[in-house]
Amino acid sequence: MAKVRTRFFCQNCGAESAKWVGKCNNCNEWNTYVEEVIEKKDKKKSTTGLSTAHGPISIMEVQEQSLERIVTTDQELNRVLGGGIVPGSIVLIGGEPGIGKSTLLLQVAIHLQGKRIAYVSGEESEQQIKMRAERVGVQNADCYLLTETDTGKIFKHFKKLKPEICIIDSIQTLRSPYIESTAGSVSQVRECAGELQRFAKESSTPVFLIGHITKDGSIAGPKILEHIVDCVLQFEGDRHHIYRLLRTVKNRFGSTAEIGIYEMQQEGLRQVSNPSELLISQNDENLSGITIAATMEGMRPLLTESQALVSKAVYGTPQRSTTGFDLRRLHMLLAVLEKRCGFRFGDKDVFINIAGGLKVEDPAIDLSIISALLSSFEDIALPSNFCFAGEVGLSGEVRTVTKVEQRILEAEKLGFAKIFISGNNKGLNAKKYKIKLIEVNTVEELFRKLFE
Repeated sequence: MAKVRTRFFCQNCGAESAKWVGKCNNCNEWNTYVEEVIEKKDKKKSTTGLSTAHGPISIMEVQEQSLERIVTTDQELNRVLGGGIVPGSIVLIGGEPGIGKSTLLLQVAIHLQGKRIAYVSGEESEQQIKMRAERVGVQNADCYLLTETDTGKIFKHFKKLKPEICIIDSIQTLRSPYIESTAGSVSQVRECAGELQRFAKESSTPVFLIGHITKDGSIAGPKILEHIVDCVLQFEGDRHHIYRLLRTVKNRFGSTAEIGIYEMQQEGLRQVSNPSELLISQNDENLSGITIAATMEGMRPLLTESQALVSKAVYGTPQRSTTGFDLRRLHMLLAVLEKRCGFRFGDKDVFINIAGGLKVEDPAIDLSIISALLSSFEDIALPSNFCFAGEVGLSGEVRTVTKVEQRILEAEKLGFAKIFISGNNKGLNAKKYKIKLIEVNTVEELFRKLFE
């Protein structure tokens, strides 16, 4: 009888050690190492029930195959996947609990008619999934539910059903019969993901995996899980807001600079084809401290509302608070305004908020934040048909931003009259746009043109 082999694994990052240690040298977390049996018995055959073993072949002898993507009814998901689902691909979707991962994939399953889909759930019963499907309001007889966590039994059902798309909810609940440790451990996640990868490649069946995340936002389990899969999607958003972002982290079959935007409703997730109109408030009354920024989320232009509030500090130490914007970036912009324009924020409370619950990292929002701060400081409302796109440097200069033409076209489409951009853009023809381009080179020039 073979000796049982055990190793110690960090349950936070998946690091491996021959002995127990109190602090993980990889992620610096304490008391996360757990002993696991890494091998139960020899694998006599593939658990997928499929075999495509062959010898080495010259790359010139490989026959090219034009695999047509499976186009779903969800245009946002098609966008982030690069045009649709690639046959034989394995896609990992991660996100916080309750963000809508299961709802998103269940909607894809029941809306995609004419494809035999297997929805495997290790967390919910058939009745619970049926209740969610009824809330969405669409019926699909080709969507088959399976509540099972043993991978050996799952592949036996797959062999009989022959699904065309497989959805696993979630990878942390599966358990391989060849690993002794409990479900969700590093060894189990690695082994189950490997078995599903072999199944996807051997049968050309696309597989969707739902993954849990740790407290720091990374996908739970070993890092090799993200290397195994072909595509990693991150489902983001604040549960207290209605908007959700599906962001591509890794994609072997498309661009990683795409996002999909959804709106959480009682009937499920609704696709947002034109998010700029929803992220901008429709308040007709002009208020100070509110500006519109032309930002980019991946390859997608997005107009967001920046809100600033500058008031006299009631307590001894002025407060600096941001929601959806980098606090250190705010400190830099305030220093630029004090040094270059002479505004004194030392005795002022400053609050910044990006409307809609979004978190914007595009540096082009700097010009909008600066304008909102000046508007609130002077308590003068700016026209609601003004838009801003520019990065602000430490010397107070307004720098150019990428894809400025797409930003201008998005602002023009939504009916804005003026857009403030950097004066250093080369080859920009202002005559072909209906919107008026206001070029500024410094923060001082911006202040003069806003309040002249």
